Amino acid sequence: MARSIDYGTLMHRAMRGLIQTVLADVADHGLPGAHHFFITFDTTYPGVELADWLRDRYPTEMTVVVQHWYENLTVTDDHFTITLNFGNNPEPMIIPFDAVRTFVDPSVEFGLKFETQSSDEDEEDDDDDPEVEEAPARTDAQVVSLDQFRKS
Repeated sequence: MARSIDYGTLMHRAMRGLIQTVLADVADHGLPGAHHFFITFDTTYPGVELADWLRDRYPTEMTVVVQHWYENLTVTDDHFTITLNFGNNPEPMIIPFDAVRTFVDPSVEFGLKFETQSSDEDEEDDDDDPEVEEAPARTDAQVVSLDQFRKS
């Protein structure tokens, strides 16, 4: 079998590395300006640690917001830990980067979505292909036609 470049796995690793870099910077310096994150993760993924009552409430997937109140954010090569406030109950959690399904910073209209396949019909595709989500163009953007710059 011929060797090939596995772009899906490389992209997956790069996008998870981006999340790791952003969270490490926030752990060191805090959230800059209006930045905040919505992070959705698979609560069934190996290594995810959270309170039993949270696991009961979110048996498959959970979205957390990192914005006003968070503590103890630490970042390692394969996961991050954070304490978040749920109804005045601080709850620590451990989230492996491979458990993350979406990472969104709405303040700058940036988002990453990691697709998972729900069927085994095509085993040649990767199970976690990342998809970069770009926000729609702003309404104040000016569209310039390139036709006016073409030579006749």
